[in-house]
Amino acid sequence: MNKPRMIDCDAAAALMEPLTDLVMQAGVAILAVNRKVMTIEGQLDGSPATDADFAADRIIGDGLARLVPDVPALSEERVHQAKPPFRGSLFLIDPLDGTKEFVASRGEFTVNLALVTNGTPLLGVIGAPALGWLWRGLVGRGAERLRLDETGKGRPEPIHTRPFPKPGQGEARVGAQIRLDRRRQGRHLPAPGADVGMGYRRRTRGRHRGRRQGHR
Repeated sequence: MNKPRMIDCDAAAALMEPLTDLVMQAGVAILAVNRKVMTIEGQLDGSPATDADFAADRIIGDGLARLVPDVPALSEERVHQAKPPFRGSLFLIDPLDGTKEFVASRGEFTVNLALVTNGTPLLGVIGAPALGWLWRGLVGRGAERLRLDETGKGRPEPIHTRPFPKPGQGEARVGAQIRLDRRRQGRHLPAPGADVGMGYRRRTRGRHRGRRQGHR
């Protein structure tokens, strides 16, 4: 019995660029599909699958077979080829996440590729071809985003998550952001957690006083 292939962090780092290229190629193939004449099929879970899903899946699947032929790859489009249990490393492919948006001619869909080793995600690449962005990351080595255009991928920009707020800080920060957004929109709405009924009663009493004064 063959020993399952294990891709560690260093080996994953060496694969980052070719995996990024596969996701970009899949995105180009999706955008090239004519939505007016494409075939739409139903999957087992009821979600749609189109020519774009299968084209992107084929590009990524064939590319992985060339790059790392001894590491299995799994996607909805190739689930019939799956041979569980999966040990060692495994590639997970979602060639078109947001098929309904794609069918509706919206741009909020992505191409997703992940590397999992011993049940733990190690690497991920997410491309949004219609929006011109790609995000990628490697556990322990950070994440970055790249701007995509006709000439290829732009210079990587490091990205990170915000620090986890201390108890009570998160709510205050969210409330402040909501109030700022409302000021920008030129609307005055109740602040989070405010007594909406009390505000309504104040406005109502004001109108009643105005009417009573008008009758005098």
